[in-house]
Amino acid sequence: MAKHHLDPAPRALHGYFSRELAPALTIDSGDVVSFQTLDSGWGAIEQEVAFSGGPPAVITVPRGDHATFWELDPERAIGINRAGQRLKLRPFMGIMGMPLDQPGIQSTFPPTRCGGNLDCRELTEGTVLFLPIAVDGGLFSTGDGHAVQGDGEVAGPALNCPMRVEMEFRLHPELRLALPRARQISGWLTFGFGRSLDEAAAIATVEMVKLMGERYGFSPRQALSLASLVVDLRITQMVNGIRGVHALLRDDSIEQCKEPRA
Repeated sequence: MAKHHLDPAPRALHGYFSRELAPALTIDSGDVVSFQTLDSGWGAIEQEVAFSGGPPAVITVPRGDHATFWELDPERAIGINRAGQRLKLRPFMGIMGMPLDQPGIQSTFPPTRCGGNLDCRELTEGTVLFLPIAVDGGLFSTGDGHAVQGDGEVAGPALNCPMRVEMEFRLHPELRLALPRARQISGWLTFGFGRSLDEAAAIATVEMVKLMGERYGFSPRQALSLASLVVDLRITQMVNGIRGVHALLRDDSIEQCKEPRA
């Protein structure tokens, strides 16, 4: 296992996906990469010096261009705004993904089958994200660090900030995935994207039914029947042109279903 580092230098910065992009770094399966990322606007919105002498303030800008400035305290994992309101931080990367196998520039706004702008608050430290690879070499990119976000990201942006993040990369050639899925410490996530929440929810459910069959040997009918009892559907995000829904299946729910009768 080798360790690598990428700074936000010109050779590593791009605001789009493309199969034509040259890689900033080439790694092997099992390698670890630490990234230093910029905020989602690359510092485009100017602000005053931090309002209490601490780390630089970050902002969340809902539609209407009303800006809320926050100061982050990484040591205590809290954010404080100028009104004195406090939030517990739960950081994750909004964008983690690869380009589709199509020519030209691909926007980072909508999520795709290869990941991208997932904006899923469940993809925190310790989570394993599985992504389909569409092009040779993968061409993985990450950015859009979120200090905290609610399900749905209802106002537009989350609490965006620069981020230092470390990721381990592994190839799984035995997997045949149609869409992203993720493994948490105590459960599984599947994702659905669509023009409507109904469409996204249906796709996330179908992907979870597939996973339940693969992992636990359920038939599609068994899995769908159990899903209505043990699977939670949550709105991932509503703001990127494509609606996102993720399905959550906790390990203990399935363990209870599979326990033999006394």
